[in-house]
Amino acid sequence: MGGTIGSRVMRTVFVFTVICILLCHNAFGFYLPGVAPEDFRKGDPLNVKVNKLTSIKTQLPYSYYSLPFCHPDAIVDSRENLGEVLRGDRIENSRYVFKMREPQMCNVVCRLTLDAKTAKEFKDKIEDEYHVNMILDNLPLVVPIPRAEQESPVYQLGFHVGLKGQYSGSKDEKYFLHNHLSFTVKYHKDQQTEAARIVGFEVVPFSVKHEYEGQWSEDTRLMTCDPHAKRTVSSSNSPQEVEDKQEVIFTYDVAFKESEVKWASRWDTYLLMSDDQIHWFSIVNSLMIVLFLSGMVAMIMLRTLFRDISKYNELETQEEAQEETGWKLVHADVFRPPYNSELLCVYVGTGVQFLGLVLVTMIFAALGFLSPSNRGGLMTAMLLLWVLMGLLAGYASARLYKMFKGTEWKKIALRTAFLFPATVFSIFFVLNALIWGQKSSGAVPFGTMFALVFLWFGISVPLVFVGSYIGFRKPAIEDPVKTNKIPRQIPEQAWYLNPVFSILIGGILPFGAVFIELFFILTSIWLNQFYYIFGFLFIVLVILIITCAEISIVLCYFQLCSEDYLWWWRSYLTSGSSALYLFLYAAFYFFTKLDITKPVSGVLYFGYMLIASYAFFVLTGTIGFYACFWFTRMIYSSVKID
Repeated sequence: MGGTIGSRVMRTVFVFTVICILLCHNAFGFYLPGVAPEDFRKGDPLNVKVNKLTSIKTQLPYSYYSLPFCHPDAIVDSRENLGEVLRGDRIENSRYVFKMREPQMCNVVCRLTLDAKTAKEFKDKIEDEYHVNMILDNLPLVVPIPRAEQESPVYQLGFHVGLKGQYSGSKDEKYFLHNHLSFTVKYHKDQQTEAARIVGFEVVPFSVKHEYEGQWSEDTRLMTCDPHAKRTVSSSNSPQEVEDKQEVIFTYDVAFKESEVKWASRWDTYLLMSDDQIHWFSIVNSLMIVLFLSGMVAMIMLRTLFRDISKYNELETQEEAQEETGWKLVHADVFRPPYNSELLCVYVGTGVQFLGLVLVTMIFAALGFLSPSNRGGLMTAMLLLWVLMGLLAGYASARLYKMFKGTEWKKIALRTAFLFPATVFSIFFVLNALIWGQKSSGAVPFGTMFALVFLWFGISVPLVFVGSYIGFRKPAIEDPVKTNKIPRQIPEQAWYLNPVFSILIGGILPFGAVFIELFFILTSIWLNQFYYIFGFLFIVLVILIITCAEISIVLCYFQLCSEDYLWWWRSYLTSGSSALYLFLYAAFYFFTKLDITKPVSGVLYFGYMLIASYAFFVLTGTIGFYACFWFTRMIYSSVKID
């Protein structure tokens, strides 16, 4: 029987290895060519690609050609990795084609006449403040916004489809379309060769009602924008209204500007826009919490606890021991398996899986391996790491399950493999159906959904079973003290030791250690901004781990001193309750920082934040549990028990 199980495990590992190699090749091979620098010589064609339309008001992305913009002869979709598809990216070719270091003026892209339907489509996107996103040589298009107090401008990702406002003294608000784009391509020239590399891609959008004489033809010269007369558009031109039967002519200018910025540093402008002082304040704030908790733990460990151990070990008679009160009295019950121990094993295993995922991701990101230039790379890496960490999840849950005298390891492996992922996938499926109903490009296609299910069932589930098999074969963890058959009665507890109260109090400090950095993370996700200060985030993660461990140990010690030995679940929930504060802060952020009005967008926001809070609960709860697990084993193995 053992040989049969072992051979099955080996076959599973072999199949898993082959599948992982194929998936990693497909997932990561898509964007690796975009990382290498590309040299351009004068006159080389530069093809601008278009990406999704985004709005911070609706949070629903749409493909560029969902609006009647100028179409190329054939629309070609770029090959996208898993992370890009999940982000809603839809990268396609466009009719904007430049020539390296050859300025162009008033190039006509196309001409179209709006009807009632297309006019309404443009108006709806302008009303919802949608941005147009473009890409050149893997660099996103930005709009420079000058700042009075600083020399360097603020960069806004993409440009607005149009604007809504009044014009020429009219009291009625009208919609105006950005139909002229003034591009600036920054390049760094090699001093030894004529080759150059693109280091910046900027645009200033204009709304201009182009005028011309006679009938329209391909050779028609615009009166409002004439390259022969070296006359381009300006803010003094009449804007292009969006109305039925309006004629719209799309044009653009291109200017090339040499830059001292080298290719390796071209992303610094995008990534270093945030104020480092605020992040240092976040670190200092978190460190103060850690120092406070560390002082309490040191007091407990070095003074109170060591004094207790010395006193308990010096008791000579059984009568003296019975007169004492404190944590030693519950030694025969402290390692009694908790109520619903199987569920605890599942959540602990899932938490170990998350902890491994977060630590590896943070290390790779802090070292620069997950640069935003690898679009979608961070999300793809997190998904693959989650799948691979299933091995740790199965191992951790099986080890704990065997310590609780469990015998059905396949049952616990199955629950570990399905409980958390099934909950998250169900919420994600409902949210995806809502996005699909809005005809948004953010809806995950059926093929990608199948790939996610395949990663789950084909790789994650077998790995969890492999980990459980390995963990269950190891000798059971032995308790430092024996457990009585009859449980001891728990005395009446003080109000401040009430489980609900102590659990809610325990989650405040872990949340306080991360809430400032949480603001920047939410801003990057929901306000479409870059976040790439993973060095700060890694420090905050370490502080979070220490905080969760220390607050759980402190409250666990107080609980045991009051002769309450039901610490298993409470140790998990104490630090895990910080997820409740995270969700409440997300609700506060929604009502104070976001301008979301559509019900579907609100449901999407709270749905995704519910998933994030659930994951945060599992992560922090597991950290607190293992801290208390180590603490209780350490103190009860240090005293003499008759």
